[in-house]
Amino acid sequence: MSWPVPPREEYLARIHRVQDHVERHLGEDLRLEELARVACFSPFHFSRIYAALTGETLRDFVLRLRLERAASLLQAHPNRSVTEIALDCGFAGSAAFARAFRARFGVAATEWRTDKLRKTSKPLRKRREGDASASAYVQGAGAALDLPGPDAGGTEEPMLPALKEAQEVQVVERPTTTVAYVRHVGPYAGNDALFGELFGKIYRWAGPRGLLGPSTLPVSVYHDDPGVTAPEQLRISVGVTVPAGTAVDGEIGLLELAAGRYAAARFELGQGEYPAAWAWFGGTWLPSSGYEPDDGPMFEVYLNDPSKHPEGKHVVEIDIPVRPLRA
Repeated sequence: MSWPVPPREEYLARIHRVQDHVERHLGEDLRLEELARVACFSPFHFSRIYAALTGETLRDFVLRLRLERAASLLQAHPNRSVTEIALDCGFAGSAAFARAFRARFGVAATEWRTDKLRKTSKPLRKRREGDASASAYVQGAGAALDLPGPDAGGTEEPMLPALKEAQEVQVVERPTTTVAYVRHVGPYAGNDALFGELFGKIYRWAGPRGLLGPSTLPVSVYHDDPGVTAPEQLRISVGVTVPAGTAVDGEIGLLELAAGRYAAARFELGQGEYPAAWAWFGGTWLPSSGYEPDDGPMFEVYLNDPSKHPEGKHVVEIDIPVRPLRA
């Protein structure tokens, strides 16, 4: 008996579902059987399928995400002990973490923390499912549908437009938000054509299903810290808000943005102003707010049609999960 083979898009959607699960449960014990069940593959075949489609073994992916989260936490929380961060990121002990961290970054965790803090001027940063770095605020901000985002540039301290303060910043309790998305893996900063392509895909999928309406919001979700993650491994999910439980198919995935406390900054942004907005929010407002980044991805929500704005600008809300600053 022959079984129908799902198309490549279906395979990728299953892989992305597993990656989302890993990201949400990174500090926990992640077993192959559990992840294969999430992907709806047999454990026997899943490891081979994952490596073939991503170019990275499942074990290496989990280890990389744990180390990258730890690297961002070390920078964002200089008062937390290395051992505490290692345990929070899913390592069994400090010795195993120390070996893995040096192998990945070439320096000890304490050296990484000191070096990173010395090279940056702002003490609190973005996130990598929990926190992050100045370069992530500057380089990791996305482009709206038809606007270029930050200049990837490759420089450690990119040139910014004039400082862009938010029209409004609120700390709010958000309900769980469901997003239907398409995912891109690789560089994205400054690539407005890429964002146009991604949004085009999600709109072409959502429109015929009756999922686009007055309450629908376009969203870009950033999963990785560009200050830590290699450009070719950066993940971004571009999508639209949908009702919980919406059925998806093909390369379309379903992602839940967790309920909780968020700092939400609203901007009116023209071309080239995204970097300054992110830099101000993460480097000026956040350090003086009494809050620090919490676990969970940061994202942008696009609130208007720029063609109807008197200056052709996007009204954009940048959301960062936060918690009260801990000593």
